[in-house]
Amino acid sequence: MNAWLRVCGLLAIGSAAVAFGGGFANGPQAHPLAWQADAWLSRPWTLWTAAWVHPSAGSLLGNLLAVGALAVLGAWLRLERAAAAALVIAWPLSMLGLLLWPEVLAYAGLGAPIHAAAMVVWAQLAFRPDAKPLSFALFAGMALKLLAEQAWLQPVGFEPAWGVNVVVGAHLTGAAAGMACGVVAVLAAGFRK
Repeated sequence: MNAWLRVCGLLAIGSAAVAFGGGFANGPQAHPLAWQADAWLSRPWTLWTAAWVHPSAGSLLGNLLAVGALAVLGAWLRLERAAAAALVIAWPLSMLGLLLWPEVLAYAGLGAPIHAAAMVVWAQLAFRPDAKPLSFALFAGMALKLLAEQAWLQPVGFEPAWGVNVVVGAHLTGAAAGMACGVVAVLAAGFRK
């Protein structure tokens, strides 16, 4: 199994294990594995474990489907170890980005690493001459989604379909961290060749 599939598997299996082992969070402030703006320095593991905590079965299922799609896409594209490393680094960086918004007190869910993973995939495609159309489509889709969410104006909003507050700021920080780490990974791999 390649490294990309292992990281996607860690996201998915960790989420399922937390949900089935302890149920769903009654708000991220209530779960010991969730990231909290005022406590992450004393609980740094939450930069990773927050991704595994979900408020509902619906949010878990939706996020697992997205991780599965990204895992399949990465396997189809034969993403190498550098892409997996970029995602592992972008994962906690996306949590740290939430500190930009004082109103984001806590976070849980796969939204940040999913958006990071999508942009790591984009970076891999952007530097492949034969993949320019797919790269453009992925970038345009992500840009439209982030523009529609407008996290810079309101990083947290109620999502009626899920029945919970969604930290769309995490989508933005995940995408930014994934893009940065993904580009660095591609450039670093190019320098090594």
